[in-house]
Amino acid sequence: MIIRPAQVNDKEKVSRLIAQFRTELEQLKGMSSVTKQDEAEQEFKEYMGAGYPIFVAEDSNGELLGYLVCRLDDGVVWAESLFVSTNARRNGIATKLYKEAEKIADELGNDTVYNWVHPNNDKVIRFLSKMGYDVLNLIEIRKPWKNEVLTSKIKVGNHEYKY
Repeated sequence: MIIRPAQVNDKEKVSRLIAQFRTELEQLKGMSSVTKQDEAEQEFKEYMGAGYPIFVAEDSNGELLGYLVCRLDDGVVWAESLFVSTNARRNGIATKLYKEAEKIADELGNDTVYNWVHPNNDKVIRFLSKMGYDVLNLIEIRKPWKNEVLTSKIKVGNHEYKY
């Protein structure tokens, strides 16, 4: 397996992974929808057009197993999205992809990569903890979206939030 920068001709393969990622995120929020391939392709085009660093994990057969999109904002690196195919998980792929974001942060003179994480995304929270990320920085507070089903409550400090 190799980790390499995504190319424009990876659009279809990366877009399939983006669609899977978006569908899994919706499930975390108690919503069931399927991201359409054309929406995922548009997202990939937007990332490429904005010059976001995108890295892919490719196996020896040319199959893409995962991807990482980094957003650079005033010299700060954000892990915009990180996804590994279900059947390829638990093989160190996410770690290898994430280390690419850390390399960019290091090159920019930063100590960390920033992450927005859904509070009930236990898998990525465990992953980030394993990578040494355990400082809560900000909390996003909003009203529920139309038709959003909030099934959980999360306590942060002295406050409890619906999620």
